[in-house]
Amino acid sequence: MSGRSHESYGQHGSSWVDKFGAWLSGRALRRAILSQPRLKVLDLGCGYHAKNLRTLSPFLQEGVGIDFQVNPSLKQNPKFRFFEGPIETCLPHVSIERFDVILMISVLEHLQKPGEILKQIWAGMKPGSQLLLNVPTWRGKQFLEFSAFRLGLSPKLEMDDHKMYYDMKDLWPILVAAGFLPSLIRIKPHKFGLNLFGKIHRQ
Repeated sequence: MSGRSHESYGQHGSSWVDKFGAWLSGRALRRAILSQPRLKVLDLGCGYHAKNLRTLSPFLQEGVGIDFQVNPSLKQNPKFRFFEGPIETCLPHVSIERFDVILMISVLEHLQKPGEILKQIWAGMKPGSQLLLNVPTWRGKQFLEFSAFRLGLSPKLEMDDHKMYYDMKDLWPILVAAGFLPSLIRIKPHKFGLNLFGKIHRQ
């Protein structure tokens, strides 16, 4: 996630607001892949504690995460493998076609060139695989910044690193421009309208 000081999300702890948001994301992910056991999952911006991979662990054959830093204890889990560094640097070294599911949960808004990363993902995905993503909306911007800058309940570093917020009219075109077919893009409001959750298949 470009622009940060090489720190991963959750590296210095999480507030109850962040934990609740992560729980909601985890619930959405479980629903999205419930009927697909033995998955190979790539999590871009997995966070220091790789919470999404850990949440999905019962379904996984293999989980690969990318972020600046990852808790060393997680590297002992034989199901997991990690690349430490910026997504832009690490992604070219990953065989995207191996994976059934690619996760971008609260990641797209941190990227300097999100369209280029989405194009790389689309080009590498195998037919039948899917991209699951979560992004904050412009409505969510107000809540997130108030929580971080005024109440101190969310990491200020995370909010200062946001490059963009996404409503449907912002997210849909960038996915189509990357190569995804409109008929295979499903996006819905998430987290009380403060986020969008997308389930996008590769034809």
